Amino acid sequence: MANPPPAGQPAAADLGQRLQSLGERLESLGRSLGEREATHKGTLDQARSRAEKLRGEVQGAIERFHSAASAAGASHLRIEVSPVRLDDKHLRSVEFELQRGRHRALIIAKAKGEFTLVGPFRVGKVEGPCLSFPFDAEDELAGALTGFLESFLEEAAAP
Repeated sequence: MANPPPAGQPAAADLGQRLQSLGERLESLGRSLGEREATHKGTLDQARSRAEKLRGEVQGAIERFHSAASAAGASHLRIEVSPVRLDDKHLRSVEFELQRGRHRALIIAKAKGEFTLVGPFRVGKVEGPCLSFPFDAEDELAGALTGFLESFLEEAAAP
């Protein structure tokens, strides 16, 4: 004959029933949140497409930087450009990151139709500054992106 559970502890069957109920509740929540977020899929896909295109341009520029730095004798000066991924902070955004050591810069594409440049900053320090541009402000973005990347590269290369 099985011993009853200690006082204050639910029986295994009771715990199993509660966890099944938990699973059902989370399944229901997943359905409702999924339906809500599905309405943003189109604009999030557009943001991802724009981020992928911009990442390709940035990656090409960084490769030219690597070649020039290497030709000048500093082949150790390497910058990583991450793949585009869901943004760490904003549910309806995607981002990619530039990194060297603790130095970071983020380029975020938001489903609401804008890019945000974050940094440069060091991991463990306050992020910022931030500049935002509507997707259709390509000239302004290009001008700001040049200064943004130059600033990041200068800081990342500081001894």
